[in-house]
Amino acid sequence: MTAPRWTQALLWYLRELAGEAEYERYCAGHQRRHRLAPVPSQRDYQALRAHRAESVPRRGRAHAGAVL
Repeated sequence: MTAPRWTQALLWYLRELAGEAEYERYCAGHQRRHRLAPVPSQRDYQALRAHRAESVPRRGRAHAGAVL
């Protein structure tokens, strides 16, 4: 692997890890679905994402009412 390709692969990985690419994919989808609506800022997107994650109940290995 050449140095430019290695650097490009590393940058892609870091962007995926940091969540920057996810925000860009969200913006692209948002613009396709809601052409006239403004795109939320990255801060608003992160707040919306955190709110959705907290509002969805998740079942862990042990949850309330489980018989052990």
